Amino acid sequence: METKGIKYEFNAMPWKYTGPAGWVFVSIPDQMSKEIRKTFKNEEAGWGRLKTIAKLGNTEWKTAIWFDSKMNTYLLPLKSEIRKKEKLDLDKIHVFLIWI
Repeated sequence: METKGIKYEFNAMPWKYTGPAGWVFVSIPDQMSKEIRKTFKNEEAGWGRLKTIAKLGNTEWKTAIWFDSKMNTYLLPLKSEIRKKEKLDLDKIHVFLIWI
């Protein structure tokens, strides 16, 4: 997959949303989120959505990050397909890369 834009790398522990859908996310670190928001806010679509390419382990995919105004950070959703492919452990810190 072709990667363009600015690369961000961070370590984070996935967490599961407590609502009915049960989505799994990682929170992008606060300082990194502030930098991303300052740089790319004018490119956000509805609800603070920002297109990105993400990578976990050997798996790279097109996705979006979402700005959560309550947490004041961006969230990267982790689809079931990605979690299964990478045997994601929710109780472990993982290395994530995103390109915006």
